[in-house]
Amino acid sequence: MLLSDRIQTLSPSLTIAISSLARDLKAQGKDVLSFSAGEPDFGTPQRIKDEAIKAINEGFTQYTAVPGIPELLEAVAAKLKRDNDLEYAPSDIIVSNGAKQSLFNLFQATLNPGDEVIIPAPYWVTYPELVKYAGAIPVIIDTNEINGFKITAEQLKAAITTKTKMLILTSPSNPTGSVYSKEELEALAEVLKETEIIVASDEMYEKLVYGIDFTATAGISEDMYQRTVTINGLSKSVAMTGWRFGYLASPKKELIAAMNKLQSQSTSNINSITQKAAIPALLGEVDDEIEMMREAFEKRAQEAVRLFNEVDGLSVIAPQGAFYLFVNIKDISNDSIEFCKELLQETGVAVVPGIGFGSEGYFRFSFATDITTIREGIRRIEKFVKQKKQA
Repeated sequence: MLLSDRIQTLSPSLTIAISSLARDLKAQGKDVLSFSAGEPDFGTPQRIKDEAIKAINEGFTQYTAVPGIPELLEAVAAKLKRDNDLEYAPSDIIVSNGAKQSLFNLFQATLNPGDEVIIPAPYWVTYPELVKYAGAIPVIIDTNEINGFKITAEQLKAAITTKTKMLILTSPSNPTGSVYSKEELEALAEVLKETEIIVASDEMYEKLVYGIDFTATAGISEDMYQRTVTINGLSKSVAMTGWRFGYLASPKKELIAAMNKLQSQSTSNINSITQKAAIPALLGEVDDEIEMMREAFEKRAQEAVRLFNEVDGLSVIAPQGAFYLFVNIKDISNDSIEFCKELLQETGVAVVPGIGFGSEGYFRFSFATDITTIREGIRRIEKFVKQKKQA
């Protein structure tokens, strides 16, 4: 057989598949409105672009140390101290080609065949796929709207077995926009005491929160600090998706060394220009622009939530962070793939089926686009839903 058993465990990303189909239809001249991509519609701040241009003009185009240049690692450490009151040495940090590579490195360095990884659903589509690729077993825990799409301490306790190696937490969440409060994290931390379970804390949307304070998982207690691997980046909050900048931090020297070794044999260092450009963002020099984007996302969220909840047959809870709505379509359909396929074909509106995130009866709607497009998209969805109800 040509292909490995390992590669055949992977499923294609539904979010990428829907975005690609929407782009293809648009290229064919069809009127398509895409709400499928997890990408800010804002440009990268000029201060960051200027730093990249400077790096190019100064010839900073050669290999660097695998985990990142010293001044960049110092900037990440400074950011974690300033924003999250977390103490990490530069040697506790590895910079990778986006948070996706950070997660890949972590899973490959820690998981063995048969290990169990607890993943609350709805989840980001990549988590279970990378866990399976590492030979481990995703243990999915369903959450619901009643608990704000967040796992409870009781659920966590019930899911832990002798094979549990890791818990994945995402706050703010893709796809629901839920954010764990300090009290909720403390309750989970209490369950994890006396275990050796690793916590992978994906905090990519940290800067995009609405009416709630963000709490870093590693900051809950010394015990959580020691067991938590913090994963973050600049793609979402600083509109740097294409720059490919992610990082992780852990006080476990052995773990950092293992991931450094893996990255040295896969991609080596990330783009040298990106490393220079990321420094001003990490040092807070574009915080005003981040706040401008956050405020715009918050206004869009409020408008989109209001409009969706006026549609007979649909409902959605307001997100606390990120730039997604997880829209309930259970009164209309329990086949989210078919619903989204028909919606795209009949109305030109692209959204992502909830089943791709582990929760049937929903679709994910990204409001990372202008308010006029959002209103028109929801108008088309409302018309589609009316037709479905009448059929």
